[in-house]
Amino acid sequence: MVQFIKGAWDTGERRLLTGHFGDLCQFHAMGEGFTWETQDRARDIAAAQAGWEKAKQLISDPSLRMVVLDEINIALRYDYLAVADVVDFLTTSKPPMTHVVLTGRNAKEELIEIADLVTEMTLVKHPFRSGIKAQPGVEF
Repeated sequence: MVQFIKGAWDTGERRLLTGHFGDLCQFHAMGEGFTWETQDRARDIAAAQAGWEKAKQLISDPSLRMVVLDEINIALRYDYLAVADVVDFLTTSKPPMTHVVLTGRNAKEELIEIADLVTEMTLVKHPFRSGIKAQPGVEF
């Protein structure tokens, strides 16, 4: 897994994967935090680029069958990465039996076109809107 938004935080997904599946999974937190509240766009772009370089390395590794690119759609939405570069790599360089999962809302149309499977989750209700802060074990 390569996380594009969350940084070095102690997240639930990190604890789950490294704590229970550390022998099976690699976990790379490459983000700088909630980048839509950025204080340094150049740093956020550099972090996204570093995450993409790590992602390409993992996707190209023939010993890996699945690579999760967590919140890459957010990095693409804010133009921290060029969607054309991601599409080009996935269509020309990804090994045929390597599964790549791209997460995050509002996937770019170019990605939807080349995807084998697209699932869209829609927020109906969230406790944050009622003033309840993120909770350990639920949101992180």
